[in-house]
Amino acid sequence: MSDGTPNGAQRLGSGGIMGQSVGIIGLGAMGMGMAQSLLRAGFTVSAYDLSHDAMARARASGITVTTSPVEVMQATDAIVLSLPLARHVEETIEAGFAAGMFANRQGMVVIDTSTSEAAVSRRLAARLAEAGHGFLDAPVSGGPQGAANGALSMMIGGDTNSVTKAQPVLDAMAAKVIHVGDSGAGNIAKLVNNMLVACHMLTTAEALRLSEAAGLPAGDALRVINSATGRSALSEVHFPNWVLTRSFDSGFSAGLMRKDIRLALELATDAGCAMPVSELVVELWSKARSGLGDTDDFMLMGDPDARPKEETNG
Repeated sequence: MSDGTPNGAQRLGSGGIMGQSVGIIGLGAMGMGMAQSLLRAGFTVSAYDLSHDAMARARASGITVTTSPVEVMQATDAIVLSLPLARHVEETIEAGFAAGMFANRQGMVVIDTSTSEAAVSRRLAARLAEAGHGFLDAPVSGGPQGAANGALSMMIGGDTNSVTKAQPVLDAMAAKVIHVGDSGAGNIAKLVNNMLVACHMLTTAEALRLSEAAGLPAGDALRVINSATGRSALSEVHFPNWVLTRSFDSGFSAGLMRKDIRLALELATDAGCAMPVSELVVELWSKARSGLGDTDDFMLMGDPDARPKEETNG
């Protein structure tokens, strides 16, 4: 139920993080979109990224740019991370500890939206809790468009108190916020989700190839699939928007998908869980089998004819 306040920032005094300033570390396609959604919600946003171009775009949109991740931490009580790998998340937090950012303050909350690793999130959550701060593993689904529109789905792992404190910030970035469980639970949910996406991409593409080969256009087959039990987000959103249109510009790379499904298989190995179908999917997504480079859009997996061709010597 609405409390009548016009934006998330103005609700911070009642159970949320005290203050209206949020920091973003990592201004890629997702981080930039989330920063802009926070601005629209009324927050003051400070940010840092290694890319000078990203920093220039941020400054032009009204975001306060800083000289380092530590400066972001110094200026804010809520810190959003959007980084490529778990080690980058850990290095960033350790840099904060080394600079004394967590020693002389209380009640900060770090919201890690990266697709990270449960073991790393649990370790960082414990370390920050000892210093009086919260850590949420909060990976997201919805792509750059969802980030820019504040319409992401966010799966949260962490303690309830930290979730409550960060709720206004989370609500500004996401349309769906699901507190899955304790630290690491969000990471697990994201890896399980993305493994399904990788599988659905292959099975949907294969089904549509069969439809075309048998004489039914893919678009017509999708109209049936999407009103029946074979539907998925891939068939409802991705294929109509980025494969059938042949734009292949979803904003999510094949390299990131490979990273996520590799992490999912590593999680399965650690948990002693057999994943024969997923093992085949990982092989099919490999560079050697798919022909896709790390920077190619992952939508290219939906149409083998559109994938980059290896150069041959003639």
